Amino acid sequence: MGKIIAIANQKGGVGKTTTAINLSASLAVNKKKVLLIDADPQANATSGLGVDPKQMSSSIYECLVDDYPILGTQVKTCVEGLDLVGSRIDLVGAELELINKPHRERVLEKALASAKEEYDFILIDCSPSLGLITVNALTAADSVIIPVQAEYFALEGISKLLNTVRIIKSKLNPSLQIEGFLLTMYDARLRLANQIYEELKSHFGDMVFSTVIPRNIRLSEAPSHGLPAILYDPTSRGATSHTQLAKELISKNRKKK
Repeated sequence: MGKIIAIANQKGGVGKTTTAINLSASLAVNKKKVLLIDADPQANATSGLGVDPKQMSSSIYECLVDDYPILGTQVKTCVEGLDLVGSRIDLVGAELELINKPHRERVLEKALASAKEEYDFILIDCSPSLGLITVNALTAADSVIIPVQAEYFALEGISKLLNTVRIIKSKLNPSLQIEGFLLTMYDARLRLANQIYEELKSHFGDMVFSTVIPRNIRLSEAPSHGLPAILYDPTSRGATSHTQLAKELISKNRKKK
């Protein structure tokens, strides 16, 4: 049975989508069968994997609002072993349409039940908010990866997200765990970046991934070509760091079994 991991942080611009695209691609390259769910109306994970949202016959919106099955909505990507359930701008309206649904927080959990049998990992790229769709993602997930930008204000929003995780754990999903905090946009030359890493380590210990994701031009360029970094430039630091992250995640979950 596959593991469902939400990638979440209500703070924008911390590297959630970059992590979602590149971690899922790196897991697939490591011979894992992976499904990426784009749960962000901006649809950047969709276009970042070379899929045109306008060309999709259905998306995560239809799965949430119209009860389309996940298996059948997914499309193949440029990475062998990586499938995608894409997003479109109409997902913006899904929160309103879900309000009157029974068990509205569990719609995604129900939709993903059959997909868990088909994939080793299901990653959910959440939008930068703590709205109903993100609540759905955290309710459906086994664990959450929290990307943290290596900058001054990065630690401010973590307490709010951790409080949301605690509420969801107590009310909706008792088994929800924190998979790990991931430091992104890291520049080892900056004292501040190192201070933030040390502060994360001192607060959260082993919950912080050993792998850090550096600032990297190739990593920033890759989505405009519709490719993950591992296909765009496999030798770049952006690609190799995500490969290392995938290996760390696989190893971590092997030890838990």
